[in-house]
Amino acid sequence: MKLPRIQLFRKRNIWPRKVLQLFFFILIALTSLNHTLSKSGGGISFLPGASLHALCPFGGVESMYGLLTSDNLIQQVRVSSVLLLDLILLLALFFGPVFCGWVCPLGTIQEWVGRVGRNWLGPKRYNHLIPVGLDRVLRYARYGVLAWVLYATAVSAELVFKSYDPYFALFNFWSGEAAPTALLILEVILLLSLVMERPWCKYACPFGALLGITNLFRLFTIRRNEGTCRPGQACSTLCPMNIPISKHKVIRDHQCITCLECTSEACCPVKDTVVLGLGGME
Repeated sequence: MKLPRIQLFRKRNIWPRKVLQLFFFILIALTSLNHTLSKSGGGISFLPGASLHALCPFGGVESMYGLLTSDNLIQQVRVSSVLLLDLILLLALFFGPVFCGWVCPLGTIQEWVGRVGRNWLGPKRYNHLIPVGLDRVLRYARYGVLAWVLYATAVSAELVFKSYDPYFALFNFWSGEAAPTALLILEVILLLSLVMERPWCKYACPFGALLGITNLFRLFTIRRNEGTCRPGQACSTLCPMNIPISKHKVIRDHQCITCLECTSEACCPVKDTVVLGLGGME
């Protein structure tokens, strides 16, 4: 039975994604800044004064062992982190890692820096400098990071990843709370973003690793119509995660972030060739 397809944001570019990325980046930046100011008696009254830990869904992942064994959260993690995690996982079951592609500020700033690199190297060289074989192996490193974070946190009952977290460093470099190792990792990520798209997301992000698993069974998937597909492989070349879209009928790659750029006319000028649709297997 042929499954129905749903066409979303069939535009020259996916502008709603750009708007949401900017919105969440500004929201998190202002909230983190306001939290720092509120500790010294200042702050902006109409902005939330929550810490970044309360707004980070990965805190819910880090607390999972404690919640299962003793019904306790890791220190500094808030209940809101668990609630955010539940919401993001629910969305991921339907649409995959939309948090990564549409919300995460760390992914957003990598894209912004990447625009400079793309203009410098050109679209054919940018994001295609690492040999395919090596790239394929490195993409599984983030699952090792996820395993280490879960193990280290369970053993120590502390927020171990905070000392290495570039997301925390991005919004706390002015406060003095970010560890030197986290600041160094953030700097390396931004430098690498000049030659490749989303290096942290591809190779090291533990939360992205967890959400990437949902691509294997998500309800709505990226689908390619072979009958109308033209030569050129523009969708594969321009995919930020280097997924060979032009070689598959249904994209269930664990690296897909559901950015939907491959469905736009900027990547594929032929209508109904690459779309978001219900289910499907190769």
